Amino acid sequence: MLKLLPVFRIVALLEGVSYILLLFIATPIKYLYEDPQYVKLLGMPHGILFMAYVVIAVLISSDMKWPTRTFWIVLLASIIPFGTFYIEKKYLNKSKRA
Repeated sequence: MLKLLPVFRIVALLEGVSYILLLFIATPIKYLYEDPQYVKLLGMPHGILFMAYVVIAVLISSDMKWPTRTFWIVLLASIIPFGTFYIEKKYLNKSKRA
C-alpha cells in the first residue's frame, strides 16, 4: 500500500487547497455577494477529495506504521484549514527521505 503514498500526498495537497478556496473565497462570495456559483463549483470536487483523503489514509496507515494517535491526527487534519499541509510536512515528508 505504500505505492499509494505519492497519490495520498497529491490528494492531501489538492484537498487542502480546495478546502481553503471553499472556506476563504467561495463561502464569503456566497454570503457577501449572494452568489453561490463558486460554492457549487468547488463543493463537489472538495467532497470527492475529502473522501479520497480519508480512504487512502485508512489504507496506508498500517504500512506507514502510524500509531492510533497519529492516524487520528491525520484524519482530523482534513477538517482543519491548512491541516493537510501540516500532515505533509510532519508525517509524509519523513517517508520521502527514508
